[in-house]
Amino acid sequence: MSRIKKIIADSDKLSLFFYVILRLIIVISLINQLFVGNMENVFLCILSLILFMLPAFIKKKFKVVFPNVLEISIILFIFAAEILGTINNFYNIFPRFDELLHTVNGFLAASVGFSLIYLLNENLKEFKLSSFFVSLFAFCFSMTIGIMWEFFEYSADNLLDKNTQKDTTVYELKGAFIDDIDYTLVYGKDDEMVKIDGYLDIGLHDTMSDLIVNFIGAFIYSIFGYLYMKNKDKYKVVDKFLIRRLN
Repeated sequence: MSRIKKIIADSDKLSLFFYVILRLIIVISLINQLFVGNMENVFLCILSLILFMLPAFIKKKFKVVFPNVLEISIILFIFAAEILGTINNFYNIFPRFDELLHTVNGFLAASVGFSLIYLLNENLKEFKLSSFFVSLFAFCFSMTIGIMWEFFEYSADNLLDKNTQKDTTVYELKGAFIDDIDYTLVYGKDDEMVKIDGYLDIGLHDTMSDLIVNFIGAFIYSIFGYLYMKNKDKYKVVDKFLIRRLN
C-alpha cells in the first residue's frame, strides 16, 4: 500500500489516470482468467502488474526522473503487448499489431539508451562525447534489446513448445507463399502421412520483420536525439522521452 501511495505522490494526474485505469483492467482480466482456468494468462496479468511498478522502482533506485510522456508510453506498451496482444489475441486479429509494438519498442529502447549515455556525457569533465556517438549508442542499444528479445522468442518456441514467432506463412522452394493455413500434411521416408493442425512455422519472416521495424523505431529516435544535441531549443520533443538525474 505504501508503494502505491508513493507512486501516486510522484505522478501527475494524467500518469495516475493511466496507471489506475489500466491496472484495474488488468485485475479484472486476471479474475476472468482465473475463472476460465487459464493459468498462463493469469501469470501474464501478474507479470504486467509487476512491470507497471518498474518505472517507480527505477526512479527510487537510481534517483532519476521519468518524463510523464515516457512513463505513460511504457505503461501503455506493457498493456498493449501482454493484455491486448497475448490475452485478447490482438496479434492475430490485427496482422500489423506485432510490428507496431516492435516499432514502438525500438523507439522507447533507443530513448532509454540515449538517456543513459546522455547522463554520462553530462557528467564527463575531461571530454565530451560527440552527438553522433551518443546517437549511435542509442541506436545500437535499441537494436541489442530487439535482438535479445528475438533470442527469447526462439528459445521459448524451441525449449518450451510455445509459438511466440507467429509466422503464418510458409515459403515453398518454388517461390510461392501460402497463407491462412488450417493444417499441414507431412510425409515421412516410408510415405507415412502425418496431419499437423495449424501450419508449418519457420519463424524467419516474423523475426526479420520484427528486427526491421525495431530498426525503424530506433533510427527515428536516434535522428531526433542527434538533432536535439545540436539544437536543444528546436527539438524539445526529445525532452519528453529523456530520463534525467534527480536534483
